Amino acid sequence: MKTIKVLGTGCANCVKTMELVESAVKETQTDYQVVKVTDLEQIMKYNVLSMPGIVIEEEVIHFGSVPTLEKIKEWLS
Repeated sequence: MKTIKVLGTGCANCVKTMELVESAVKETQTDYQVVKVTDLEQIMKYNVLSMPGIVIEEEVIHFGSVPTLEKIKEWLS
């Protein structure tokens, strides 16, 4: 199973991003485990300085803003 991580400390944008990622995984019926990472020490390992961040298979795909549902679906395909 592939992993997609949502990096964030719990702000409104981080919560919204998590919801969008979960919706995208469900809608595309892809085999991803969605993991929420809130620990700053873990987040810093990805060199993400502004939240939220999205990491797919250990590669930082996006950070600093809430992506659209369509953009997340593109990343999953």
